[in-house]
Amino acid sequence: MLWIVLAILAVVALIGVTLYNRIIVLENRIKNAWGQIDVQLKRRNDLIPNLLETVRGYAAHERELFTRLGEARERSLHASSVPEQAKASNGVSAALGSVFAVAENYPALKANENFLALQAELSETEDKIAYARGFYNDAVLRFNNAIQTVPGNFVAGPMGKTPQVALETPESEQAVSKTSFA
Repeated sequence: MLWIVLAILAVVALIGVTLYNRIIVLENRIKNAWGQIDVQLKRRNDLIPNLLETVRGYAAHERELFTRLGEARERSLHASSVPEQAKASNGVSAALGSVFAVAENYPALKANENFLALQAELSETEDKIAYARGFYNDAVLRFNNAIQTVPGNFVAGPMGKTPQVALETPESEQAVSKTSFA
């Protein structure tokens, strides 16, 4: 009888250790996924001053636009939490979209090699950010599922693990763009 009790305790301990390790691995994946987003956000923030200098020469009177992009970049650089960084990142994306929309009014700017290269790099970076955000949200979903379902919730509670928040797409990016073939 003693051996049966010891075997049951060993199985329970093994399951507990396995669940504990799984939760830690999933939590580390969230941190890694955020790190990937952070790398791309830093890259984007490093490109913005070059873009501003290139555009400023052509569209000097668009001062409000430059100020808004600069302020959005500063908020992004100084954000201290994931939700703050996500909100700041959305602001930078919106401001960059405005810069590129204004650039449409300046044919010489649209033909400028520096502008085209920066636009391509920023577009590529935005794509990487979107992919990294998806990866982050997948990691959050796996983690939340692991800590909120049985038997993981029995281990996660004592570990002090709480559900993480997925990154949301801002309303400005959710709108379906209209295409006209007129």
